[in-house]
Amino acid sequence: MIEAESPNARAMRQTRVIDHAPADEVHFAELLEAQRPVLIKGLARNWPLVRRGLESAECAMDYLKSFYKGAPVVGYTGAPEIKGRYFYNDDLTGLNFKAGRVALDNYLDEMKAHLDDAAAPFFYVGSTDVDIHLPGLRGENDLALKEAMFERHPPQVNIWIGNRTIASAHYDMSNNIACCLVGRRRFTLFPPDQVHNLYPGPLEPTPGGQVVSMVDFDRPDFERFPRFRQALEAGEVAEMEPGDALFYPAMWWHHVEALGRFNVMMNYWWNTSPGFMDTPQNTLLHGLLSLRDRPDAEKRAWRELFDYYVFGPASRAGEHLPEHARGALGAMDEMQARRLRAYLLNRLNR
Repeated sequence: MIEAESPNARAMRQTRVIDHAPADEVHFAELLEAQRPVLIKGLARNWPLVRRGLESAECAMDYLKSFYKGAPVVGYTGAPEIKGRYFYNDDLTGLNFKAGRVALDNYLDEMKAHLDDAAAPFFYVGSTDVDIHLPGLRGENDLALKEAMFERHPPQVNIWIGNRTIASAHYDMSNNIACCLVGRRRFTLFPPDQVHNLYPGPLEPTPGGQVVSMVDFDRPDFERFPRFRQALEAGEVAEMEPGDALFYPAMWWHHVEALGRFNVMMNYWWNTSPGFMDTPQNTLLHGLLSLRDRPDAEKRAWRELFDYYVFGPASRAGEHLPEHARGALGAMDEMQARRLRAYLLNRLNR
């Protein structure tokens, strides 16, 4: 079967490439500082799982099953009619697939039974903790991330398994190194400022936990979503072969197509923010409740306050006060975060 190719991918610029650099020569702290995606060719090419996948999909499946100890995973199963795009139903009253807890070995057997089926159902296991569900796999397949940044902020390592599936464009709140291990993948990436042109969908429910673009990238409706043309002009594409790794920063939108009849990806998520910090997503939701529908003049005034207290230099709002009087305006640490959280909860519960 011929692998699908997005009609938009050919016209977009390609992500910057580092060609077959040894792992210890890739400096992820520098890549993070640059805040641009980078495709690193062959970074994981010597992993046993990559070699098994190059032999056959069945060989890769059997290798994965050798590490499985029986802990259930979440399997997302879609009918052939969804064409791999895990999304909403037609009237946005629900999702177009079913999710359920499954035994990974049995789910892999289902995938195997449909490998050459032109009208196969779609199978997907996403964002599954490797160490919990496939203990020992990282002992043979892992990135040696020895930079100080990773010692301070150990990554969360997940595996993604399925057939020809599509994850609609979305953003994550962590930086990412995505390793394509079996099959091919295509990432279409957009910088955070393109949110205005990507037409985000409902806050809930969502197909995978994050807000997704409502645009069908294979068949974009430019009458309904005219600003998507501007997103395409700002976007870039990374075409990944087995063994390639893709770095991209937090908050970058990414549309992910798994192109082989069987696909496996492992990714490393990390964030350099202190662990005591709350998620900004909660701030956004509370902003909808408290700010969005106020008069424009008030919103402009609040924008200035947010620029002063939040988006400007961290020390600015409290620098003119004695240190003992700064409170939450001073340096934030775990104790100060607890006090501020308790104060906020008290105000929300009034």
